[in-house]
Amino acid sequence: MKTREIRQMSPEDRAKKLKALKIKLITLRTRLKRGGITNTSEIRNVKKDIARILTVMREMGEI
Repeated sequence: MKTREIRQMSPEDRAKKLKALKIKLITLRTRLKRGGITNTSEIRNVKKDIARILTVMREMGEI
């Protein structure tokens, strides 16, 4: 997800996306512990997307 796309979202959409990504990160971590994940870079990508959303939210004064 690009920062440009995040900036164009409404604050409500950003909050929903952030919540969805956090849930996805939890499920990926549990799948990793169980050995059911082969692409571990997906965890890194989700973490970076969360960081991007949080950065934009802080810039916009939403947090």
